[in-house]
Amino acid sequence: MAATAKAMAHGALMGARGNSGVILSQLLRGLAEVLGAAETCTAADVQRALTRAAALCYAAVATPVEGTLLTVARESAEAAAALGAVDLGAVVAEARAAAVRSLARTPDLLPQLRAAGVVDAGGRGLCVLLEALERVVSEAGSESTPVAAQLLVPRDRSGLTAAREAGSEAYAYEVQFLLREAAAEAVDVLTAELGGLGDSLVVVGGDGLYNVHVHVNDVGAAIEAGVEAGRPFRITVTRFADQVAGERTTVLTQRTVDRSVVAVVPGSGLVELYEQAGASVVAGGPSANPSTAELLEAVRASAASEVVLLPNDANVLAVVPAAAAAARAEGFSVAVVPTRSPVQGLAALAVADATRPFADDVAAMAEAAGSTRWAEVTTAVRESATMAGICRPGDVLGLLEGDVVLIGADVEQVGRELLARLLTSGGDLVTVVTGADAPDGLADRLLAWLEQCYPAVEAMGYAGAQPHYPLLLGVE
Repeated sequence: MAATAKAMAHGALMGARGNSGVILSQLLRGLAEVLGAAETCTAADVQRALTRAAALCYAAVATPVEGTLLTVARESAEAAAALGAVDLGAVVAEARAAAVRSLARTPDLLPQLRAAGVVDAGGRGLCVLLEALERVVSEAGSESTPVAAQLLVPRDRSGLTAAREAGSEAYAYEVQFLLREAAAEAVDVLTAELGGLGDSLVVVGGDGLYNVHVHVNDVGAAIEAGVEAGRPFRITVTRFADQVAGERTTVLTQRTVDRSVVAVVPGSGLVELYEQAGASVVAGGPSANPSTAELLEAVRASAASEVVLLPNDANVLAVVPAAAAAARAEGFSVAVVPTRSPVQGLAALAVADATRPFADDVAAMAEAAGSTRWAEVTTAVRESATMAGICRPGDVLGLLEGDVVLIGADVEQVGRELLARLLTSGGDLVTVVTGADAPDGLADRLLAWLEQCYPAVEAMGYAGAQPHYPLLLGVE
């Protein structure tokens, strides 16, 4: 049971979407903590698990709002605990029934729900889970109507444009990302920073892996805060409808402005690609990190009031926030899109559009970069322990998003295996960038292999001439 509970909690954390989804992942985490430690599942175990789950839900939210999943979880747990010493079936049945009763009352607590004629979606999700648990425990389940699925309340005309979730209507974007390699102290700082940027803030997780959700107007600042705390990935940005509940206040206006993209790029071929796409380039990359002063000077030299920074390397990413802060102090509007590879930067540049509002542009670029999976091939210079085993000088290493996953002897073969891994989870466009030390004809051979093995995938090849990495790969 322990392994199953742990897998459930981890899967919920990784897959959570939206405010309610992230909170629900904490509920599953609470259930897993208690039930995973039990050899068998008793009524008392379920009572403790529901109580712990509700407590974690409330702890996850910066500003708890009643009439949401929080209320349904708490009232369900309280009702189950109030039964005292009874059998397992009775506890689960009461938890489900109390959840449905609480769900029916959510429109009384949130005017937005009443206006829309609906109940809280997150609370409804909890009811579905409890119904499933009841069916498992009883082998038959309740004879009542599932989740009171048609619970509706009279709606007025404003319900046609009801407010989303339970956050303030002052924020135009939902930003969500997973965060790894983050210390607990850094997450505390991140939570405080995001709390000052927006609302509907939920930060959940532990042991170095977190799921972060917030509503903001400044998308770039939210992502940058994540960069400073750890390693954000699976970044998603959603722009809410222009009209929410009949009106919305926003600090963003459609206007024509000067805007520039400043990118840190290694290799003459990549520099040319980026410049052709309209970016201002700072030379740098692995083993050649630009300084904060160099990045700041590039922002100044761009002569633009709004600037997007593309670090394109994990080490460069560490110095970019300081440069961005210094530029903001001089009056520039600066956003950091946390690209860790030049192929992610190319994906971001492909969707850049200076005619739309700055936050919209940053959101689109961040989403394009975040949806680009990347890999690279290099050569070991010393003996070292890796995730794939011991490597020795001269070994060809295949890295998947920064982690060594393959050790081989041939650049092309390792490149093929990396592409196969990247394409296992799908993809429509492959980017192949060869480095200064790449074997002659490498790109052509890989493109031919892709055409034969993955005919539905579009592939592009470029001579990047970057040092240290004979091959960079991206899949969108």
